[in-house]
This record gives sequence, C-alpha cells and structure tokens, in this order.
Amino acid sequence: MTGANPAADRRPLWHGRAIALLGILLVAANLRTAVAALSPIFAEIRTEFDVSSIDVGLLGMLPPVCFAVFGLVAPTFTRRLSLEAVVVLALGVMLAGHLIRAAAPSFAVLAIGSAVTFAGMGVGNVLLPPLVKRYFPDRIGLVTSLYATIMSVSTLLPPLVAVPVADAAGWHVSVGMWAVVCALAIVPWLRILITHRPAHPDRDVEVEKAQPAMAGRVWHSPLAWAMAVLFAVSSLNAYAMFAWLPEILHDVAGLTPIEAGALLSVYAGMGIPAGLLVPMLAARMRNVAWLIYAGVAFFVVGYLGLILAPGVATWLWVALAGLGPLLFPLCLVLINMRTRTHAGSVALSGFTQGLGYTLGALGPLAVGVLHQLTGSWTLALVVLTATALAAAAAGAVAARPKYLED
Repeated sequence: MTGANPAADRRPLWHGRAIALLGILLVAANLRTAVAALSPIFAEIRTEFDVSSIDVGLLGMLPPVCFAVFGLVAPTFTRRLSLEAVVVLALGVMLAGHLIRAAAPSFAVLAIGSAVTFAGMGVGNVLLPPLVKRYFPDRIGLVTSLYATIMSVSTLLPPLVAVPVADAAGWHVSVGMWAVVCALAIVPWLRILITHRPAHPDRDVEVEKAQPAMAGRVWHSPLAWAMAVLFAVSSLNAYAMFAWLPEILHDVAGLTPIEAGALLSVYAGMGIPAGLLVPMLAARMRNVAWLIYAGVAFFVVGYLGLILAPGVATWLWVALAGLGPLLFPLCLVLINMRTRTHAGSVALSGFTQGLGYTLGALGPLAVGVLHQLTGSWTLALVVLTATALAAAAAGAVAARPKYLED
C-alpha cells in the first residue's frame, strides 16, 4: 500500500531490483572520474598544447560551475521525461564528452569536451537521490552509503592510473578510457526502459524544486548564508586541489608525476572515512561546531605543511588537507538537521549547493592566476588557508541549533 511504512515492507536488497541497484552504482562510478583524470597528466598535455596557468584554472572551474548550473535545470528535464530516460540521456552526454576529450586536437576542444562531460555529471548528481527513493524506499540509508562510497572510490582511482596509462598509450587514451565505464552504466538503464516500466508507477518521484515562498526566505537567512559559505569553502579547496595538486607537489616537493598522482589519490581517498563517519557523528553530537573547526584545522595544518616543509612527510600534509573537505558531507547532513519541513530542506539544499558550487568555482582559477602572477605556489596556498579560516566564522552560525523555518 502507498501509505505503508517502508520499514514494514523491507525486502531483500537484490530481490526484483538487482538491475536498478547495479545501474545506480554504475552511475555513481561515473560522477567524478573526469574531474580527477586530467591534472596528473597536464605535463604531457602541455607538450602538445600551449597551456597557461590561467587556462588550467579555467578548466578547473568547469566541474563546480556545471554541477551548479545543470543541477538547477535537472528538474526541468524530469518533468518531461521519466527519471530513467533522463539518466540515459545524462550518461549519453557524459559519454560524448569523454570521446570529445579523447580526440581533442586543441586545448579549446579539450575544454569543450570537459564541459560536456561535467554537464552530464551535474544532472547525474541530482538524479541519484530520487532514483534511490524510487527503487529502494525501504533501504535509502544503505543504498545512499553504497553509492557515496563508490563515488569516493571513483575519485581516487583516476589519479592512480592516469600517468601510467598516458606513458604507455598517450594522454588521449588516458582521458578517454573512462568512456568505457560510462557506456557500461547505460546498459542497465536501457534494459529497465525497454523491458519494464519504473518500479513504482503509482508513486511519482521527481527532482524537486523549492517552493517560491521558501526559496525567497533563504536569501534573508543568516543560517542559509553560513551553510553556503561552508559548502563553498569545501568546494573551492577541493576543486583547486584536483586541478593543481600534482603540479604543486612536483614544484615544491620534487615529486615525479606518478608520485604526485598517487598523492592526489590519497587526497581524494580521505573523502571515504569522512563520508562514512561525519554524518553519524553529526547526528549524535550536541555541538557540531567541533566538526567544523576540525575541518578548518585540517585545511590549515595541511597547507602550512606544504608551505613550510613540503619535502618532509608530504603524504601527511596532503592527507590532512584531504580531510578538510569533511565540511561537504557535514553540510549535506546539516541541511536536514537545520530544517523542520520537507519544503525547507529542499530550499536550503538548493541555496547551499547552488551558491556553494558557484563560489567554489573560483578556487582553481584563483590559484592559477596567483601562480601566473608570482611564479610560486606560496601565495596561492596562503589564500586557500585564508578561505578555510572563513569557514570557522560561518561555522559558528551554522552550528547554532536553529532552524530555517524559524
């Protein structure tokens, strides 16, 4: 029955929906690969194309910009097509982007292919929660944890293999090979579309937009702005590191491209324990400010280590800086902890992520401009440290046990 308690209707995870579970996990496996696949091989790309630091910064801006823009337009697509059809279209766009990147004859085409890929990812980011709600209403927590873990693994894997594949077969193959994973992800959703209708045709699950009244309220809420700043700091620092960390480590610590790529994987891998532990801790702590201050401290100590002693325990500074983005899963949890109603949660989520990703896009470009102007990474790392400190001030507001609706 529609009104039944999902807990009472629990059934085996695989029973009658194995293809949907496989499809969800494969979509998750494609939502970050293209982000982390380029920066470890920029040295090889530069031998073919004339690329400046500002060019690299602009390329690093694309993921958060596309995530923000296409996350906002995704609800428009789902009002005209089924969730499953939009998933196939998003994956098809990602696949086209991977192939454009692989065949790119110039840096401009490489950037266009990247934008296409990230556009598909931006839609895919928004589709996963309603897909879980449609096919696994009785296992939302478990399936969400599964796909979040897969996303973290898909972020740390590309930097590990990018340089060896580029050395063996060229950088075009290194960036294009992820098209295979994308093509595999299309198969289960095509099967679902062709062989049977969605699992709950009587239950319309949509990508939701905020109600106009609530969407207007968030612009005047100190809580919403504090949340957006926290999300922006996490996004800005994470995408700056995905774009620049291998080159920073090569220049300040003398690491080889393979070593720098491996440490980018370490940086990305820190998202796995953060994603698993932070939501549970936040739900149990009376004062989540300590989690926020811990994230700020990880950023600051990691960056100071890279500035003052980059050649000593480089892996430790990278790992600490990689723990700083624990602010990301914390923000996702706080969206529900700081709202009383479903409408409030949707409005706060849209505001936090939309503004946060938009501001976060400035990180890679700012680092590139500062490096171009100074010829050094020191000022860029100092600026990133200052942004982390701004999160401490915003965290003091977000940590207060108040609600958006109040």
